[in-house]
Amino acid sequence: MTIEGNKDEAERCIEIAQNAFTAGNVEKAERFLLKAERLYPTARAKEFLTRVRASGSTGNVPKRTPPSSPSANEFRRRKSPTHQATQKEYTAEQLEAVRRVKTKCKDYYEILGVTKEATDSDIKKAYKKLALQLHPDKNHAPGAAEAFKAIGNAAAILTDPEKRKQYDIRGEEPTHTTQHHQYYARGFESDLTAEELFNMFFGAAAFPGGGPTVYTRRRAREPEPRDNHAGLVQLLPVLVLVLLSMMSGFFISEPVYSLSPSSKYPVPRETVNLKVPYYVKENFHTDYQGSLRRLEMAIEEEYIVGLRHACQRERNYRDSMAWKARNFGDQRHAQDAQRMRMPSCEKLQQYQR
Repeated sequence: MTIEGNKDEAERCIEIAQNAFTAGNVEKAERFLLKAERLYPTARAKEFLTRVRASGSTGNVPKRTPPSSPSANEFRRRKSPTHQATQKEYTAEQLEAVRRVKTKCKDYYEILGVTKEATDSDIKKAYKKLALQLHPDKNHAPGAAEAFKAIGNAAAILTDPEKRKQYDIRGEEPTHTTQHHQYYARGFESDLTAEELFNMFFGAAAFPGGGPTVYTRRRAREPEPRDNHAGLVQLLPVLVLVLLSMMSGFFISEPVYSLSPSSKYPVPRETVNLKVPYYVKENFHTDYQGSLRRLEMAIEEEYIVGLRHACQRERNYRDSMAWKARNFGDQRHAQDAQRMRMPSCEKLQQYQR
């Protein structure tokens, strides 16, 4: 956070100090004035701090004054222009993007602007586009932080195969608050915060030189001084993530399909579009309740990627044979390299026609 960004926080600390001094708590007033000086040094804070220290040394602590006292009114008059000056501008498009997520969308698919048949890649592309529009460091429209959290939660649920399956089975249960009209499904909250998910997709330096993040703004609402355990409290999220990653191995479910037959996957099937063969368990028809079309799209994508890797290995081997034949003048090996079959590349060409 820049020094300019700390200006409002320093004003709040001065207000707390003034209330504490009026109530006779000199120690608290001095503590918050020192914090205001660290955040954003001002002549007003220095003068007030001198007054507080002088009253503390002489024992001349002022009595409590009513809220309508001149000092309180004067403080409000001083604070109002400062607060207005620090408000950031936003465009009509940014405001409309926030309103769409907060008031017009009733499920996670609508929030991200994708259909229920969207692939994992489609969902990630939609999230990246919206995240850059709604990140509070870029979009200063009212409610941008809530909209940013909503798209993060939607992407986290829909990119998790198991959670998405449960979400599709149970369906949406729209619930909204009185003020923000935020829609979500009960029981489908992401384990990651919106900012953590954003950093996973873009990295922590997505907005170099930008303003404070969501976490910084959240802490700015709590001007109380940190205690001695602040370091441990900050490490708790990291420890929780490490623990969850260690425990996740115990709860990972087996794949729904396999591209090669085995005792676990003995039943042969093929995709409707590209006729890619795959194998499932004997109880596949009764246990699997997700979208078969989306599953087969994922199978075809995995199969094509595997063919590309295998084709590249075949080409590398053929090129290596041809290179050795040229360097050693071996005509027989050169002919073998030219006649070498590459079955993976041949299959790949068939699917790409």
